[in-house]
Amino acid sequence: MLGAIVRFIVSAVVLLLVSYIVPGLRVAGFTGALIAAVVIAVLGYLVELAFGNKISRMGRGSIGFVTAAVVIYLSQFIVPGSISVSIIGALLASLVIGIVDSFVPTTLR
Repeated sequence: MLGAIVRFIVSAVVLLLVSYIVPGLRVAGFTGALIAAVVIAVLGYLVELAFGNKISRMGRGSIGFVTAAVVIYLSQFIVPGSISVSIIGALLASLVIGIVDSFVPTTLR
């Protein structure tokens, strides 16, 4: 349980930092980033259940990259006050989050 809480906090901080870097991505403060991180994690989990591990964070290729961008884009419709992103912003955010995730992993190993 503690590991999941830490993972969501780290994911929210990464999302908040990425929103400062990426044009077309806006997050409404830390609380908005935390809510968006939870929604993105749930959507990502559902996509991974539907399509298998080839779309997971460890198996990311071009399909994982596009899937992450779609998940980020769709999250704005679930929590409209917490995150706002354009299609280009979602693609750029997916790229930057993938790069940041390689240095600051958001999963416990």
